[in-house]
Amino acid sequence: MSQSLAETLRRLRTEKGLTQQQLASQLYVDRSSVAHWESGRRVPDAMLLSRIAAALDVDVSLLLSAAADKGDEKPRVILVDDERIVLTGGLPILEQTLPGAEVQGFLRPSDALRFAQENRVDLAFLDIEMGKVSGLKLCRELLAIHPRCNVVFLTAYMDYSFDAWSTGASGFILKPLLAEKIKKQLSLLRYPVRGLE
Repeated sequence: MSQSLAETLRRLRTEKGLTQQQLASQLYVDRSSVAHWESGRRVPDAMLLSRIAAALDVDVSLLLSAAADKGDEKPRVILVDDERIVLTGGLPILEQTLPGAEVQGFLRPSDALRFAQENRVDLAFLDIEMGKVSGLKLCRELLAIHPRCNVVFLTAYMDYSFDAWSTGASGFILKPLLAEKIKKQLSLLRYPVRGLE
């Protein structure tokens, strides 16, 4: 199995003796772009992959195969709700409905964000109303970290539906969280996720 693109880029850059800043300068991008590629938060487009290959003196097919290879990674799904009863009831339903996924639950939005900063998140089910932090704000912060994350809002109130759509979310579920509602949302995801079909 080949390495992921992030690992491959980091290894090749290090072998060339380049810092992230030096590689960024050769590519005419900022250092944070290289850092995002090497952390797996973002993926360079095909044109940039070609320029990266030239800068690292490797065949572009090496980078393309690393970009295409997801290995044995399971899709990551999170559920964020400040009510313990929702997590207690919702997590088993997500695990049963999405048996190929790694499912995590969070009571606090700050814990979910910390997890997202260290791990890829493919699908997030977010309560809209969570004390001081709204799910709408959490959605925007998650999408800033993982632009291809699918966000589905959970709420008991229809009042938020118009605000929810302005965040870039993929869907909206009225509580309670049920298998049929989850399956319906999977067909509507903005960014389809292998392993969640």
